[in-house]
Amino acid sequence: MTVQFHLPLFAVIAAVAAVGPAGAQDSHDHQHDSGEQLGRVVFPTSCSAAAQPLMERGVAMLHSFWFEQAERTFAAASAADPACAMAHWGAAMTLLGNPYTGVAPAEPRQRAALASAESAVRLAAGATERERGYANAALALYRDFATVSYRERLRAHEEAMRRVREAASDDPEAAIFYARAVIANAPPADLAFARQRFAAEILDSLFALQPDHPGLAHYTIHAYDAPPMAQRGLEAARRYAEIAPSAPHALHMPSHIFTRLGYWDESIEANRRSAAAEPDSNAAVHPNDYLVYAYLQQGRDAEAGRVVARAVTTSDRFYGAGIVGYNYAAMSARYALERGRWDEAAGLAVPAGAPPFAEAVTRFARALGAARAGRAEAARAEVAALGALRDTMAARGETHWATIVGAQRLAAEAWLARGEGDDARAAALARQAAELEETVEKHPVTPGPLLPARELEAELLMELGRPADAQRSYEQTLRREPNRARTLFGAARAAERAGDRAAARRHYAQLLEVMKSADPGRPEPAIARAFLAAH
Repeated sequence: MTVQFHLPLFAVIAAVAAVGPAGAQDSHDHQHDSGEQLGRVVFPTSCSAAAQPLMERGVAMLHSFWFEQAERTFAAASAADPACAMAHWGAAMTLLGNPYTGVAPAEPRQRAALASAESAVRLAAGATERERGYANAALALYRDFATVSYRERLRAHEEAMRRVREAASDDPEAAIFYARAVIANAPPADLAFARQRFAAEILDSLFALQPDHPGLAHYTIHAYDAPPMAQRGLEAARRYAEIAPSAPHALHMPSHIFTRLGYWDESIEANRRSAAAEPDSNAAVHPNDYLVYAYLQQGRDAEAGRVVARAVTTSDRFYGAGIVGYNYAAMSARYALERGRWDEAAGLAVPAGAPPFAEAVTRFARALGAARAGRAEAARAEVAALGALRDTMAARGETHWATIVGAQRLAAEAWLARGEGDDARAAALARQAAELEETVEKHPVTPGPLLPARELEAELLMELGRPADAQRSYEQTLRREPNRARTLFGAARAAERAGDRAAARRHYAQLLEVMKSADPGRPEPAIARAFLAAH
């Protein structure tokens, strides 16, 4: 095996940076005659000269979650150099998929990944200590996958990457992959976001040195994908699509930050580009869900409806396909719920073969829709189904999803109690739902709750003639979900009825800005303009 000697990585980065944008492209600038742009990655290995550029191209794709292309590229690197341990490492890492979903890859993928990781470890015995560390870190993800939980293996991988980072202190990639793992293992109930902040410190310092690195932009966005920190992720969000425009996920990912800040125009543009970059834009499930959400906030119901209608034609293929089943179910649910079409929500078809967290999306829409449409018996059946799904997920150790679905069950039950005339119980259940939902952060798969439990509590309080209390709940929702149209309108109406004209003016004015492109049939802008004209 030919061993290539390299400068220390920081020296290489400095040399690359010195060339500048006007300099000649080198092998680390992953742009080819086809116009492919993936960003700039420096990832020295002991693989052959023929395999090395393929390795760096594959790592760039891996950092942008372009998994299908990365898998092919690492296979090409292995074909170019059968002794290249890191090509097998790359294959094992690629087969993991998105580490932030909390959902393990399907059994056949894990079995294939284990074989790749074992090959990497075997071949790395004759390579460098650094490569042995990477190979063992990949093996930690899959060793004993049939008996050891996915979460335990993710933690073992993080610990292994910590050791690699310490042993190879001049290797920025070790720090990047370590920070990636730290974020993946952040507990959703930690609303101080300690692990995300720790990872962000690592990433921010490196991003200043490598401003064209796709992984640094990508993982920085994940680190700051929470309401108190989203503003700090805005630079990375605005840079990422420029760094790696050939990778569909790089085009979508900035919308995580845009959504957190309520920047709907930017989110729409990002997700339209991302969906268009996929082979089948209608099956671009994740960006399309974000796109539907943003359209609905702006009152562009017709455009949201067209996305939903196109997606439905492909949905049966995806309901059981891991985490993306959530997005397919969520689009139709959002389209009904955000528009207050309760009968439509109650009539949604339950997806066959969907995992519990995806089935719960439709069950919640059906439960809330039936309750608010006055169909108590149907609502009661759906509330019971939500309880069973919550219990199933809790028994499996899926505590995050169990918490979310538990809050949805309480919220739907609150409206059922309201329909039955038990107003005190309704208010208590609505408060419990909101408090429970706010104990965890949202899952990265979703742009936001189908309808926030705190917002639903506010709507119920309005019905109960408690506008001042409703205003407080609406405004509390806005702190987590800025520029939500339903919340802004509700907050304005509540403030108006509570006699808080200053707050009503503020919320109505903000609503008009958010809904400046709303469909003509939406009533909220006209109501806002009438109030502002009169006050």
